[in-house]
Amino acid sequence: VAESGAITESQAAFDQVAMSPKTVGSMSDISRKMLLQSSMDVESFVRNDLATSLALAIDAAAINETGSSNQPTGILNTAGIGSVVGGTNGAAADWADIVDLESAVSVDNADMGALGYLTNAATRGALLQKEKASGTAQYVWSDSNTLRGYGAAVSNQVPSNGTKGTGSNLSSMIFGNWNDLIIGTWGGIDINVDTSTGSASGTVRVVALQDVDIAVRHAESFAAMTDIIT
Repeated sequence: VAESGAITESQAAFDQVAMSPKTVGSMSDISRKMLLQSSMDVESFVRNDLATSLALAIDAAAINETGSSNQPTGILNTAGIGSVVGGTNGAAADWADIVDLESAVSVDNADMGALGYLTNAATRGALLQKEKASGTAQYVWSDSNTLRGYGAAVSNQVPSNGTKGTGSNLSSMIFGNWNDLIIGTWGGIDINVDTSTGSASGTVRVVALQDVDIAVRHAESFAAMTDIIT
């Protein structure tokens, strides 16, 4: 404004991220003889195993579920995230692709918060051997926990079975602000013990159920490359 000029009023804008409960479950049958064992706490063992199964399913959904058939929508299937394209049939990721992932987020003014990379073990292995430029002996991924100064995590729940053109077994890599990945839960894990289904053999069935949903708060906070040849 000019000297002594008055500023004009603006209004803050708010939106909502809608979520609805989607049920994920796991179950295990425990035989009568297993229950008779005294060498370990069978109940605790089964509960922990079921909880781990649920956690893995939720992580997989957050990364790559489609949003159809009662599934949440994962990052890779969220409309509007940034994209780095390797090639018609996929391509090996290189230094430029890593920088482009960051740029896809930063050009949308979203490079803030808990920024980091996520990929699978095959992609990490390829980048550990990929030089930034030929003959430099400086590799794209030189530290197991960071990449270009950002945190870098590895999970084999990141897809490695993608297809594009004639390319197959293509991997994915995600960069973004992980604070903007929302995992909503309704209550805790429900544990149900069923002693009737397998009563004739003395088998006990333990069922674990949890209601969750997943949403990306701002699509601009993430970018992905989904056609990486490893």
